[in-house]
Amino acid sequence: MNNLDFRFLIPYMHQFVDAAKITLQLGIWTFFISLLLSIMIGFLRAYKVPKTIKIILGVYVEVFRGTPLLVQLFLIYYGLPSFNITLEPMTCAIIGLSLNSAAYMSEIIRGAILSIDKGQYEAAFSLGYSKVKTYIQIILPQSFRVALPSLMNSFASIIKETSLVSIISIAEITRVGNQIYARTLRPFEVYLVIALIYLVMTYSISLLAKFIEGRSTRWSQ
Repeated sequence: MNNLDFRFLIPYMHQFVDAAKITLQLGIWTFFISLLLSIMIGFLRAYKVPKTIKIILGVYVEVFRGTPLLVQLFLIYYGLPSFNITLEPMTCAIIGLSLNSAAYMSEIIRGAILSIDKGQYEAAFSLGYSKVKTYIQIILPQSFRVALPSLMNSFASIIKETSLVSIISIAEITRVGNQIYARTLRPFEVYLVIALIYLVMTYSISLLAKFIEGRSTRWSQ
């Protein structure tokens, strides 16, 4: 530990900054796409829909939750070209991360929807609300407030999971760190910096989550 010296990393700091931007870009895109998918999937699985749709959605959720994200990324990046489908690495990463995260987040949304008291539906219908208006104006906003802490935890997890896309040639934080380590042969300092960058990102998301929760509680009063 006495031999620790971070000064050799100074020339590489701009690479870490650029990689952090790519990680954030990837994480934000993935989170919003996953959120949209999870709302649709969670909503459909929570209510009465044709059995075939429920089975298809159930299989999707179980497959993506039951197989490693790394394998899913390999299948998308290296497997799709076998069917003459070639995508950019960033596109493959967003698709893989989004499909994986949506499978988990949809269960959060579904649980939040099912937690809403049935009396809310009855009260809305008695006031003349249609089913669509009831879901959009009453059920979904309440469900979102219930699901918000778990969804923000998912966002933090997505940021950390972006480290896996280094295997498909995306210059995010982990890949850049591996390249710097290969040049310097100083693993401890390099990976400690990587860990600190991820910590700052995930802690920032935690602070954002607390802020949003505070605002949503104020709006609901």
